[in-house]
Amino acid sequence: MDKIQEKDFIEIEYTGRLKGEGFVFDTTDSKEAKKAGIFNEKIDYAPAIICVGESQLIGMLDKKLIGKEVSKEYKIELVSEEAFGNKDSKLLKLIPVSVFKKQKINPAPGMRVNIDNAYGIIRTVTGGRIFVDFNHPLAGREVIYSIKINRKVEHDEEKVKALMKLELGIKPEHISLKNGEISVDSKIEIPDEFADMLKQRFSEMIPSVKSIKFAFKNKETSKANLGNKNV
Repeated sequence: MDKIQEKDFIEIEYTGRLKGEGFVFDTTDSKEAKKAGIFNEKIDYAPAIICVGESQLIGMLDKKLIGKEVSKEYKIELVSEEAFGNKDSKLLKLIPVSVFKKQKINPAPGMRVNIDNAYGIIRTVTGGRIFVDFNHPLAGREVIYSIKINRKVEHDEEKVKALMKLELGIKPEHISLKNGEISVDSKIEIPDEFADMLKQRFSEMIPSVKSIKFAFKNKETSKANLGNKNV
């Protein structure tokens, strides 16, 4: 009986539905996504690898996996506080019509908008009074996740590749782990501050990781060494 513990890396498949409606809003299965009308060709539909307890799934979902058994399927219910949170009346705001005119937007109920880098949904439009709800669209809703725990991930290199995909969207073939050093071929330059944050996070989840080295297209390198304050 192999039970899941905090900090375990596991491979899972899942589908999230609204309780009482069955509407699918999240899934790792392309067939389920197409059936629900939420398929996005930019999303890689495949089993996901996560580190349990690191909030890599919505709300409290990953913590609900602690104590569950490998190779079994579960239905996990989350109340609103454990999922997308309760609705906050402070996030329902009155926005002047002039804001929309500046963006050349003709406001209408149900429209998704971006106001000062905050996404919201227009709820009502009455003359010059426009109420925008900046709560998460599923705030206040209870959800049910169907989850299959395929396996525990034991090899550190596979763990590293999964984390890099989650953190930076870097494909596995551009990542390797040797003698505790992660080597990454990156198309973008990684700021030193972000590299330092990554090395700290990775070493907490994967103790064998000692350093991270990013190699860029211009052949420059940025190396972050654990425990070396002079880097």
